[in-house]
Amino acid sequence: MALNKKSVDDLNAKGRRVLVRCDFNVPLKDGAITDETRIVAALPTIKKLVDDGAKVILCSHLGKVKNGPNEGESLAPVAKRLSEKLGKEVKFIADYNVTGADATNAVAAMNDGDVVLLQNTRFRGKEETKPQDAGEAFAKELADLADDYVCDAFGSAHRAHASVAVVTKYITEKGGTNAVGYLMQKEIDFLGNAVENPVRPFVAILGGAKVADKLNVINNLLEKCDTLIIGGGMAFTFLKAQGYEIGKSLVDDEKLDYCKEMMEKADKLGKKLLLPIDTAVADGFPNPIDAEIQVEYVDSTKIPADKEGLDIGPKTQELFANAVKEAKTVVWNGPMGVFENPTLAKGTIAVAKALAETDATTIIGGGDSAAACNQLGFADKMSHISTGGGASLEFLEGKELPGVYAADDK
Repeated sequence: MALNKKSVDDLNAKGRRVLVRCDFNVPLKDGAITDETRIVAALPTIKKLVDDGAKVILCSHLGKVKNGPNEGESLAPVAKRLSEKLGKEVKFIADYNVTGADATNAVAAMNDGDVVLLQNTRFRGKEETKPQDAGEAFAKELADLADDYVCDAFGSAHRAHASVAVVTKYITEKGGTNAVGYLMQKEIDFLGNAVENPVRPFVAILGGAKVADKLNVINNLLEKCDTLIIGGGMAFTFLKAQGYEIGKSLVDDEKLDYCKEMMEKADKLGKKLLLPIDTAVADGFPNPIDAEIQVEYVDSTKIPADKEGLDIGPKTQELFANAVKEAKTVVWNGPMGVFENPTLAKGTIAVAKALAETDATTIIGGGDSAAACNQLGFADKMSHISTGGGASLEFLEGKELPGVYAADDK
């Protein structure tokens, strides 16, 4: 994995038009932004370019945009909030074509240090198409607006989209530089180096619902880590693969052989693979998800046939916390149970607390674990919380991410 990429610090940006792909995919309710974490995360790169005297052209997607452009997914609220955060006007180009005459004219009129935000890239309809389709034309039009390109959208870095990866080809053709922003650099430094060059002992913790979602991650991390901890819904498939009764717990019967293979692999490589030793069980899944629920704790090898496992128990919490205490690097992806429910959040809280109290480098691999850390109040105690869900997982799988790979090497 080539991780030595040109960063925004390597650009000589004064007077140059710099296109920055951000991740402004923020949650909106009635046109108002309900969580501005991603906007705040983009500010250091934008401020650096403004201070350097660049003409800063921002672009991003927002939402899934399945039925064509709609005002409910316009980036207008983001432009307004960005203007407030930067203390200067961010000119918003409302054109659904994204790179049309409005954008071209606005960029032509820019002074050094000005900031423009283009409309939602997915309104164009060609953002997600394969490069050989019309996504190429869109990527070229984006590149035509700029001299250099900075990718700072790690959450989209695993997709070879027009504004993420394809645009770099046309920037290179015109002699420009393709760099990564501060947010991307941080992800590469923490996630990339944790997997490729960890300070040992290296403990990886995987949770979440399905084994299928983490097949390649389990396989890759087993080769890299010293201890692999498996909790959450996916643990029950491992327990069933060992021949234990798991009651009504979540199971992926098609992956039983895979789980056996992974346990054998851990054994062969001399790696510790820790599974839950006790489990919080209930009559069924809480409905609604945060409803009061009666649980009891049983040995993980003796889950009653009429019960469903929904969280790790106190003995497992201690087992996992002790493994974390000895670590120098910890990567965590996926909760230990139904963390949205106060009664079933105890396992996830225990793991988060163990990470918060260790001196190790602690990296939270995006998605639900990031949400859990934020919700449970442990976010500021972690070394790094990844901004990517799917991108973090693919990084942990050891895959090359198009958005990272497309940046110029130093």
